[in-house]
Amino acid sequence: MYPKSLEKLIESFRILPGVGQKTAERYAMHILDQDLSRVDELSVNLKEAKDKIKECEVCHNLTDQTICDICTDDYRDQSMICVVSNAKEAFSIERMGEYNGLYHVLGGLISTKKGTLPEDLNIESLNNRLKNDVSEVILALNATVEGEITSLYLSKKFGEQCKVSRLAFGLPIGGHLDYADEMTLMKAFEGRNKME
Repeated sequence: MYPKSLEKLIESFRILPGVGQKTAERYAMHILDQDLSRVDELSVNLKEAKDKIKECEVCHNLTDQTICDICTDDYRDQSMICVVSNAKEAFSIERMGEYNGLYHVLGGLISTKKGTLPEDLNIESLNNRLKNDVSEVILALNATVEGEITSLYLSKKFGEQCKVSRLAFGLPIGGHLDYADEMTLMKAFEGRNKME
């Protein structure tokens, strides 16, 4: 039986995704082994991030300003908007270092199971952004049922205003056909290219 304050610390770590009882205990014990200054720094950083991080008023990505650095960067291609379901996906694409356009975070995907409708997402603000000489919307949504439904909806809604493209899906390099599921194989066939 742990002391009550340690038990509370362990429970605090369990709110994190993928953290079970054993991992939470390990994190809590690690915190107890740290200098008080390190623990204070962690505490301040947690509070500061929670207090200061908010959605960009333009693209809905995470920022500590009113408008994020990506939206205010004049060197980025203003004619392309990459649509993602959440901010984590935008950061993943950004880390790749190959894309130089803008982003738009939907805040989820259309899901009848979860009761998420198009009006629950940041679609209207995307519509408003398309009035500013945007020539292409790139849909970077997951290859799930919800991702497919959302992509189809956005493609129909914006297809007449600008070019709507989608990231290619299919077989990973080094993958084997017999391990691929039907959806992956279908997307691989759809995204096939002529060999040159």
